[in-house]
Amino acid sequence: MDWDERYSEPGYTYGTEPNDFLVSVADTITPGGRILCLAEGEGRNAVYLASLGYEVTGVDGSEVGLRKAQALAAERGVTITTIHADLGTFEIDPGKWDGIIACYCHVPSVIRIPLHQAAARGLKPGGIFVLEAFSQEQLAYDTGGPQSLDMLKSLDDVKEELAGLEFRHAVQLEREVREGNRHTGLASVIQIVGIKQ
Repeated sequence: MDWDERYSEPGYTYGTEPNDFLVSVADTITPGGRILCLAEGEGRNAVYLASLGYEVTGVDGSEVGLRKAQALAAERGVTITTIHADLGTFEIDPGKWDGIIACYCHVPSVIRIPLHQAAARGLKPGGIFVLEAFSQEQLAYDTGGPQSLDMLKSLDDVKEELAGLEFRHAVQLEREVREGNRHTGLASVIQIVGIKQ
């Protein structure tokens, strides 16, 4: 996937409103804390979190997406930090973050496994990890997501990769997803809220 090419299309690929699940759990993160958003793309989640008073850093492999994220932040009157980086080599400093967000961060397992392990280490005690992503069953739906089984998620695998967190919420379910023109309709998703002890 050439994300620069996709994000060069007019408008915002996944819309400008934040992920529904993130909205429902955002208040569990320490108020005013530091949040890292992985695979932040065009900024919808980072901008939302900044509007709640969080200090937000979004990292993504697409410079085009991050420019649109900064434009969205300016339009909404908030400030976010953006980092252009490959998630396969991006380093998450241990014990730094009050929250780490991974909404539809679909990367090959060779990248995902160490990334999730680094995210678990990257949280402060009491820090919250929030994930929503398509499950491996999503291949049977025509409502978005990668067509590679390796880039989709198994709930058991994700929980294992996030060892060290206490799971307040860890489920696979069907739900209507309406995010821009690429995630639309009934989908099979995994949701995680984990806390660092």
